[in-house]
Amino acid sequence: MATGFLTDTTVCIGCKACEVACKQWNQLPADGYEFTGDSYDNTKQLSGTTWRHVAFIENPKKRRLTGDVDLVALAEDVTEPLPGGAELDALGRWAFMSDVCKHCVAAPCQQACPTGSIIRNEFDNVYIQPDICNGCGYCVPACPYGVITQVPNDGRAFKCTLCYDRQIDGLEPACAKACPTNSIQFGDVEDLKVIAEQRVQELQDKGYTQAYVWGTPEVGGTGGIDGNHSKFILMDEPEVYNLPRHPFLPQEKFRGGVIASAVAATVLGAVVALAFRD
Repeated sequence: MATGFLTDTTVCIGCKACEVACKQWNQLPADGYEFTGDSYDNTKQLSGTTWRHVAFIENPKKRRLTGDVDLVALAEDVTEPLPGGAELDALGRWAFMSDVCKHCVAAPCQQACPTGSIIRNEFDNVYIQPDICNGCGYCVPACPYGVITQVPNDGRAFKCTLCYDRQIDGLEPACAKACPTNSIQFGDVEDLKVIAEQRVQELQDKGYTQAYVWGTPEVGGTGGIDGNHSKFILMDEPEVYNLPRHPFLPQEKFRGGVIASAVAATVLGAVVALAFRD
């Protein structure tokens, strides 16, 4: 049975309980409190020491302001249309998404690993064996999602294990256990796919027609990765959540170069053969 995550961004409240639970269970160090100046989010991105990251995404109203602006009148005028005729006063809106390793079906990091450190375990999760990793870092640029990084002063690469040790004991991953709104769900990938489709249909029936599942080949957003075991319910374009619209295997970029090189070598060989005949 393949296990994975379903992250429903529509009910994420940005509490970061998943981040804390992940760090606590996996004994990962804190990231400090650096002020980025562009977000209220201090952990910024996934890394070798942050395996769950709640992204704070601010969606300002697309309105250009010029001249003298009456801010009171502006605040009274700005509303977000909601289904059923309801309105939400706001100058914009916030979205939150708990990001994590996508556990790709065709994992580029696994294909790039020269030592066999990255495997698929018995739960069909992409798993890094730290005792075999030699710190070469080939998996880092291979990941189309920027999930994997090398840990400073260690050199080895780390990422979400989908709480492999907890799964062995029949427990759900720490992040899913800690989520207070059930935004993070864990289970069989096929079951999660059905749950995701039902949730999207429910949202669309309520008027949120932009809702969709990201991470399944049928819907798109998976390119040459053949789908992900970490799926997401989104309300905006993937790029809004810093997700690629069409992730691909790195070798897809080299296919054209390989073909061109083969053609050039054939032509060159033919020229040399003609030059030295007789």
